[in-house]
Amino acid sequence: MTRLTAKDFDPEVLKLFDQYVHGQLSRRDFISSAARYAVAGATGVSLLAQLSPAFAAQQVAPTDARIKGGYVEYPSPQGYGTLRGYLVQPANAKDKLPAVLVVHENRGLNPHIEDIARRLAVDGFLAFAPDALFPLGGYPGNEDKARELFPKLDQSKTRADFVAAEQILKTHPAGNGKVGVVGFCYGGGVANYLATAVPDLAAAVPFYGSQPPASEVAKIKAPLLIHDAENDQRIRAGWPAYEAALKAAGVQYQYYVYPGTEHGFNNDTTPRYDEAAAKLAWQRTVDFFKQKLA
Repeated sequence: MTRLTAKDFDPEVLKLFDQYVHGQLSRRDFISSAARYAVAGATGVSLLAQLSPAFAAQQVAPTDARIKGGYVEYPSPQGYGTLRGYLVQPANAKDKLPAVLVVHENRGLNPHIEDIARRLAVDGFLAFAPDALFPLGGYPGNEDKARELFPKLDQSKTRADFVAAEQILKTHPAGNGKVGVVGFCYGGGVANYLATAVPDLAAAVPFYGSQPPASEVAKIKAPLLIHDAENDQRIRAGWPAYEAALKAAGVQYQYYVYPGTEHGFNNDTTPRYDEAAAKLAWQRTVDFFKQKLA
């Protein structure tokens, strides 16, 4: 079966899907609106199914002999009290490891984000991917249910949990004391936030994430590697102001826009995935972390 890509969908359908994913459109409204663009027997329901993640294929299996990991819990006194996530590292590391905090999209710790953490472990990092939904029972195994849960979080507590996660990695006995953060969509926004909130953060890599307020940018000490999709009007609208603030504050940053791509282009479980752009962005990310976290 040929894998669907973003080019197989009307651009208006992709815009509607982005609104649905980010809570600006209900499931019912997406289905009724998308139906106007359906062709060849498709329906709004089938379009939603086609665009939704399929987690069958993973780049690094949980049982891969190159890595070791599992679920762990830590205290988070300023957040929700207890932090749970997926911690994974190379199986045979002899030296202290650079550490990377992995921040998921607005669905919690799903199989794709766990796979991202394992990829980092294969590349020689200690990776920790917390589940922001843990206080509400954890990732429910269903993307729609996860999106419904997400607005119920107290974001001030959730952000405190991610700050705690960074501190956990910084002092982890397997780590070298240097921590970077990579985040996707919602997680990209968290990566930007952590750069303003954690003075000793060593590196931040937001993938198509919302930008922090310009007034907070001067607090950023970490170098940034920022990835955006060309066809992501919602996120890119905030870039000019962010760039101006970064320049004014003298923050070290690299900014890449990937031609022809959609929001979520790095996520290989959906048709919005762009293989060439994702591989390039990921190689840049790994190289950046290896340089900044050494």
